[in-house]
Formats: sequence, structure tokens, C-alpha cells
Amino acid sequence: MNPKLDLLHPYPFAKMATLLQDSVAASEYQTIKLGIGEPKHTPPDFVVKALADNLNKVQNYPSTNGLLELRQAIAQWLSRRFKLSNIDVDSQIIPVMGTREALFSFVQAAIDNSKVTSSNDKPLVVMPNPFYQIYEGATLLAGAEPYFVACNAENDFKGDYRSVPSEIWQRTQLVFVCSPNNPTGAVFSEADWQALIELSDHHDFIIASDECYSELYFDTPPVGLLEACANMGRHDYKNCVVFHSLSKRSNLPGLRSGFVAGDANLLKPYLQYRTYQGCALPIHHQLASIAAWQDETHVEENRQLYTQKFDLWMSELGDLLKLNKPDAGFYFWVQVPEQFKDKQGNLDDEAFVKALFEKVNIHALAGRYLSREVDGTNPGKGFVRLALVASVEESQEAITRIKTLLS
Repeated sequence: MNPKLDLLHPYPFAKMATLLQDSVAASEYQTIKLGIGEPKHTPPDFVVKALADNLNKVQNYPSTNGLLELRQAIAQWLSRRFKLSNIDVDSQIIPVMGTREALFSFVQAAIDNSKVTSSNDKPLVVMPNPFYQIYEGATLLAGAEPYFVACNAENDFKGDYRSVPSEIWQRTQLVFVCSPNNPTGAVFSEADWQALIELSDHHDFIIASDECYSELYFDTPPVGLLEACANMGRHDYKNCVVFHSLSKRSNLPGLRSGFVAGDANLLKPYLQYRTYQGCALPIHHQLASIAAWQDETHVEENRQLYTQKFDLWMSELGDLLKLNKPDAGFYFWVQVPEQFKDKQGNLDDEAFVKALFEKVNIHALAGRYLSREVDGTNPGKGFVRLALVASVEESQEAITRIKTLLS
């Protein structure tokens, strides 16, 4: 087997299973799962109906670049949402089977190892820290090395890419940005995007923007990478690609439907790669996706539910748990309460997660499992990620239990 597989870390939830393997959940409570970011709101009925009505399409092979009607629906949505005046349905959009597989496969197609002669000139992929673990795994299996940009309170939890040294940029082939960020909820501003685009122009690297949480905002829609390009007059989106999904936007994680859009010069060879890889979105999924991208009412209702839950948590636990409302997304990136410390006196996210499980039967995710230690510092340690995916009623119950635990 490929020896690079040995470089992969266990997935965060595998680490959580190891942490809790000898723990027993509080039996007097029903389990409330706030650890996994799996949307639990009801999927839109009309999308489910479109899926069911087209099940006979299973007899047809789908094409890798998808139905023209789907690409048109995606282009129209991009134009409305990000105010794009020019997006080509034939060369700048590819439907994909959810952003997870696309984020991974894009790196395999993008990284160029042809000039590597030693470990000192391996390609670099710059990414946030903490991060979605697919970024790192894709990088390692592509034969590149990750370079981590810390997301902490000092840079508003979105990472200071402008602080990356010049010698790092010289080896960088691709930069990952997650905006809104998983897990911190921070959002890139237009100025942040433009600064990164200028760095890309100078050092010639690809910007890959994971925007799958872009529709879960409270007041102001987050600026996207293609929107920032368009505002700079760059309608070719040079060296820029974005990844979007219906999983969070439309509560359809099992549909495995999303798209990649951006620079046609990058997407043309990537489409050929995908033709060999065999990841084509089933036709009945494509037809259901068209219905989802064409409707905003269900998305607005989805946002209202998340807003209701965030307001509930902030009003009832905001001070006790020191909650900071994110810019967007559905995660709280929570600093561990003072009573949970390790032997060195540091805030202990593993201890807090164990207490939540053992004392009040709530699943959460330890922050250190979403990050890596660099120069003796791990920006995820001392934090816990809570996904507000449970119902409003379960959220109220979780709040009550956490109050009990902390008191």
C-alpha cells in the first residue's frame, strides 16, 4: 500500500472514540450530539420529491461535468448570491459529489511534484489551524507538506496569511481558506481576500476557498472569493476556485451534492482528472439539486432556526460558558471553563469533553483534535467545538444540563 497513508492522522472522531472508550455516559439522560457537524433540520420537501420522482434515472450513466441545467442553476445562484456578472457554465463550473471529495481530489490534481529533488523543496499547501482535516490528508497524499497558519484570538480566529514568510510562499502551490471557518466561525472580509489574491499574483499559487457554510449567517452575507475577484475586475478568477455544497445550506448532507467554480484554466484539467476518477453526480441527485439551488425560502428558514438557537445559547449560557457568537456557520468555538485544567494548569479540552459525556451525556469535540501543534503551540487546545445542529428543544435541554455541570 501507499506508504504515504502512514502519514495520515486518525480522524477527529476516531480520536474522540479513543478518549471516551472507558467512559460511561450519564444514564439518566438521553444523548445530545453536538460533536459532529451533521445538519439535523428537516430537508426541503420539494427537493426530496424531486429526488423520488426521478429515481428512474438510475438506469443512465451521468456525465462528469453534469447536466447543463444544473450548471445553469448553479451559475444563476452564484450570480445572485455573489453579484457575479460573468460566470461561464461550460468552463467555470463543475458539479461534484459534495465538497469533501472535491477538496481532496482537487489537491491531487493540482500539486506538481515534477521538480522535487529533496524534502527541502517539497511543495507546500498553506492552511488554517485549526482546520478541516481533509486539507491535511489531501496534502500529504499528494506528496506535499502542510504549512499551518494559526487561527487565534490575536487575529480574530481567521488566520493572518499576510504574516507567512516569503520563503514559504516561494514553495507554496496552493492555499486553503475556510470562510466561514470551521470551527471558529470567522469570516474573511473583502480586504482579506484581496490581500491574499495579491499574494497569489506575486507568488503564483492557487487559492482554494471552502465556502460550504456561506449561507449560515446572521445579518450580512459573507463575501466570497469569486465576489472579491469580480470586485477587482478579475472575471477570469485567475488561480481562484471555490467549493460550495447543499449539505449545510439546504440540510441535505446525504445528497452529496456540491460544485467547484472558478478559473477555467484550473478546472479544465481537473475535469479530465475527475473523468478518470469516476466521481460523477447521479442524475436524480442533479435534478434534485437544481430544485435546491433555485429556491431561497428554505435557506432563509434554515438561517432563522440557527439564529434562534444561537440567541438562546448566548442569552442563557453566554456569561457562564464565555460564549462568543461566531460571524457565521453553526459552531461555537468555546474556551474551556476554568475548572477544567490539566496538571500543568492549562485549560484541558479533553477533560471538559469527558465531563460533558460522563456527567450530562452531551457529545462535543475536543479542539486539539482539529488542530496541530506548531513550535510548541496548539491553537485548538483549551477549546471545544459545539455544533448547534440539535433541535431548539434539545438545545434548551443541553443548556440546562451544562448549567448543572458548571455549577
